[in-house]
Amino acid sequence: MNTQNEIVVLSGSTGYVGQLILKGLSERFKEVRCLTRSPQNLIDLPDNCRAMKVDLLVRDEIENAMAGASTAFYLVHSLDESDDFEKLEYESARLFAQAASKNNLQRIIYLGALARESTESSPHMRSRHRVGEILSTSGVTTIEFRASVIIGSGSMPFESIRALVERLPVMITPRWVRQPLQPIAASDLRAYLLRAVEIENPKSRIVEVGGADVVSFMDVMRIYASKRGLKRIMINVPVISPSLSSHWLRIVTPAHYQVGRRIVDSSIHESVVDQAPQRDFDIPVLTTEQAIEQALNNEHAELKFIDRIEESDSMSLKVYRSQFGTRFVEQRIIKVKANKEQVAGILNRIGGRHGWYWGTWLWRLRGALDKLVGGIGYRKSTHSKSPKVGDTLDFWTVVRADSDRLTLEANMRLPGDAIFDLRVEGSAEETSGDSKIIHTVAFNPKGLFGYMYWFALLPIHSLVFNKMVSSMASKVETTVREP
Repeated sequence: MNTQNEIVVLSGSTGYVGQLILKGLSERFKEVRCLTRSPQNLIDLPDNCRAMKVDLLVRDEIENAMAGASTAFYLVHSLDESDDFEKLEYESARLFAQAASKNNLQRIIYLGALARESTESSPHMRSRHRVGEILSTSGVTTIEFRASVIIGSGSMPFESIRALVERLPVMITPRWVRQPLQPIAASDLRAYLLRAVEIENPKSRIVEVGGADVVSFMDVMRIYASKRGLKRIMINVPVISPSLSSHWLRIVTPAHYQVGRRIVDSSIHESVVDQAPQRDFDIPVLTTEQAIEQALNNEHAELKFIDRIEESDSMSLKVYRSQFGTRFVEQRIIKVKANKEQVAGILNRIGGRHGWYWGTWLWRLRGALDKLVGGIGYRKSTHSKSPKVGDTLDFWTVVRADSDRLTLEANMRLPGDAIFDLRVEGSAEETSGDSKIIHTVAFNPKGLFGYMYWFALLPIHSLVFNKMVSSMASKVETTVREP
């Protein structure tokens, strides 16, 4: 199907799956309308993508967003919003279906949940299946994908699983974690969803998708632990119910609790593909082990966890803390009275013989301590002017080097991995004005000791980085004022 002159509507565009397919849709359609209640969260959109503030519970907003479109993706859910999520899901699906019908769309593509029916259906699975039914009664061709756990950095089920594995050396594993499931790699799910827009004259149907093997939640945890080099003891017990387990998540993984408890409550279902492969969706898929390895490799290579920039209009230093999966991320932003070119010079004058703008003796002390425990210590820089990818800088290696950005990866001995990122924002055309220095550090702890390390050193890291960034800004402004 040729979609180059058509418009696609992407609901749930800021969500995990929406972000997964956004670029692919931009390459296939003339225009991608990204529906969201928070357009400010959509950054660096391709030129043909348009962020639209739309509430899926407001009929007129949905109908206006679909005007002239041919295809719509329904990738929203209300799992983490309230205990009344079923009612919200049914109403938004109903209004979405009506808007699609009124605008004569050619197809709706929906991602639901894979689960065998049982007499004791969980609210989560019941809602996912009911939403598919509502969309399919719109009169618009509806392709409903049903998927089990998605293996990918940022996928909430995957994040819940690895948060448990990272933090608990010993795990009590109740019976539900041995329930069969068929996880699917994020890359394979993307391939299925994008294939759905290419099929000529499609018919409404349900397509069950999964990876190359059937495993259990326990298997996923063991494979993840192995890939991270973590030794985990799992003690099987038959007495802890999914309900009790979901409340336990509140203590161990509070950031993932709302979604995690829905997933745990749904563990009474087998989520295994029970359908012969459909010819037009015959896509090669990865095993669970391959999917986990790919997720960890992609997360590290893409560096997405340091790409988001918080908004700050203050001239003073602002600090923002967040988490991306298991990674702790700290971002510091300060405005500078100078143009971008003047500020960007700091990227060539950091580390090595230039020092670190504040407390360089502390950096040298850290290198000496690293040397004592068998690490590389404080090495000499391998670059003389502008750093290049692969250069070494004290106990860092350069992994990204642009005119306005420098990203370093730690080589010292750590219970995890660390990234140091500096970038400059501002108008290159301005001869004067305000620019921003944006400093981001990210640490991905390895096991419980990694978490202890992060929080134990948080006060001193905060002091050093706050002083460093403030000193950078002061140094640039002083240089600009000099005749």
